Amino acid sequence: MRETAMLDIDGATLSGSGVIVRQAAAYAAVTGKQICVRSVRARRPKPGLRPQHLCAVHAVRDLVGGELDGDHVGSGMFTFRPGGQRPGGRYRFDVGTAGSATALLLALLPVAATAVEPLELELVGGLFQDRAPSPFHVQQVLAPLLGRMGLAVSVTMVRPGYVPTGGGVMHVEVRPTGLLRPLVAERQAPVRRVWGIALSSHLQQRHVSRRMADAARHVLAGAGYEAAIDECEETTAPQPGAGLAVFAELADGLRLGADRAGAPGRSAERIGTSAARQLLDEIRSGAVLDRFASDQIIVFAALADGRTRVCLGAVTDHVRTALWLAEVFGLGPASLTGHLLTVDGSRVQPRA
Repeated sequence: MRETAMLDIDGATLSGSGVIVRQAAAYAAVTGKQICVRSVRARRPKPGLRPQHLCAVHAVRDLVGGELDGDHVGSGMFTFRPGGQRPGGRYRFDVGTAGSATALLLALLPVAATAVEPLELELVGGLFQDRAPSPFHVQQVLAPLLGRMGLAVSVTMVRPGYVPTGGGVMHVEVRPTGLLRPLVAERQAPVRRVWGIALSSHLQQRHVSRRMADAARHVLAGAGYEAAIDECEETTAPQPGAGLAVFAELADGLRLGADRAGAPGRSAERIGTSAARQLLDEIRSGAVLDRFASDQIIVFAALADGRTRVCLGAVTDHVRTALWLAEVFGLGPASLTGHLLTVDGSRVQPRA
């Protein structure tokens, strides 16, 4: 039953970032609780709602219905009263800038997880940028994790999109299967294989894909891993750009990932070296979830039917923020002992 009291959420807490905006909207949608988020992104150089955050709260509202106030670019406070609409069907959401379409997807997946009907999403925006997972990471790491928990997610990149133009397109299909299952993986299994994808757009003459891949292969080989990295060149993106993602599959089927986007003045060799070193850091940490998946999985664990216990790598501000928000919404309880995350799921039912 939906609560009438409005939760007051301080957007300056911990990371003070857009993660609070997106996750708070998602939690509100799946619990039916009304929220007021103030001090939105107060710790960022440009505080308040940016176009990508505004798109996220509008998209969550469109999935479940309801009312939004204060929903405009630059707003430092907004309220959301979710409705009782059942998510399902086809939707198209366009960030309108190079803001992350993958971050938008992360706001929608928890809502989709509590749906009783499949969803098809077309998401338009930036797909390769710093401080956001690439679509390759969602495909190769997050989607298989959610599959283990009972949520079938398929992600297809139709067209890449880079900063500052954006214009990337992802097609996402989500098929919920009922209550989410908990995830239990406390120890890292041995690495079974390492692979990756080196993508560049309109940069064939500079051999950017090959150079990124070669640099990554060199670093990984130095640690004893032979990496099969696909070199992809394409010309459909609205502007030149590049990105590389590398992955390690463990013997139990779990995957770790790392990626790096191109940027002005960032050489192909630096991109490949940085992503490979990050993956090695994830492997050496002993974690079963990489730094992206560590905070992404918390909301799903909080909704699941049972206790999740997983070993994290980096305990980031985003991890702490996700745990704090779960507590704010009365989900969990959740605890972090060293790098061991425990979440007692609240068995959130699909929206009837």
